[in-house]
Amino acid sequence: MAPDNPIAETLTVGPEARAIATLRRSGDSPGLMWLGGFASDMRGTKAEALDAYAERHGLAMTRLDYSGHGDSGGRFDEGTISRWLAESLAVFDSTTGPQIVVGSSMGGWLALLMTEAHRAAVGAEASRIAGLVLLAPAVDMTRTLMWTGMSKTDRQTLMETGAYRAPSDYDDDGYLITRNLIEDGDRHLFGDRLIETGCPVHILQGIRDTDVPWRHASELVSRLASDDVVLTLIKDGDHRLSRSEDLERLEAAVDGIVSEL
Repeated sequence: MAPDNPIAETLTVGPEARAIATLRRSGDSPGLMWLGGFASDMRGTKAEALDAYAERHGLAMTRLDYSGHGDSGGRFDEGTISRWLAESLAVFDSTTGPQIVVGSSMGGWLALLMTEAHRAAVGAEASRIAGLVLLAPAVDMTRTLMWTGMSKTDRQTLMETGAYRAPSDYDDDGYLITRNLIEDGDRHLFGDRLIETGCPVHILQGIRDTDVPWRHASELVSRLASDDVVLTLIKDGDHRLSRSEDLERLEAAVDGIVSEL
């Protein structure tokens, strides 16, 4: 069984040492690694379902809360894509053996960024990322989904005050978006270029997703042309993809990659 309480590990991330909460399950390879979404945590419905899958199949699993999220330290308003990517890489580097990385929403963007960074660090042939499962991947979200969706007035508020609260169907207070998050995100945009992962990729996307439009995922597929890519469009699926039938699709996607290794 996974531990009931998260372990706050002090990881060296760049010039800093940060306390990042993780939950780890021991088991066989390939291991599973969960990357959650913006303002979510590692105990959500999809993460718990994935952990239950890992338990049934005797696989290792690792999940984390980014700084400012869940049980980790740090302030949410200090978070950036650079910061959360560095934390994800640090946790990934603490795992062993091949890993299937499962990323939801922002976690899907981070999964792709992490894959490129890992391959650049160790070489494509030595990559331990054996597969990617991306749920409503919010690639380039700071620019194409956040900034683009703001009104002129909201953009002015963000630039002048440094922050803006965007309405959300999942948080009554709205999501806090900072100027630093937007500007830092520009450093990590994929844009229209090809993305090399060197591993099979399965994308799950809801047609009724109002946060990450399904065409966003469809366009992403065209930039993963050199890899084995499967896109599953769920006609009545929303952004959460947390219904029982959605969780079954998640497990099937992971199972499909595991069976090929």
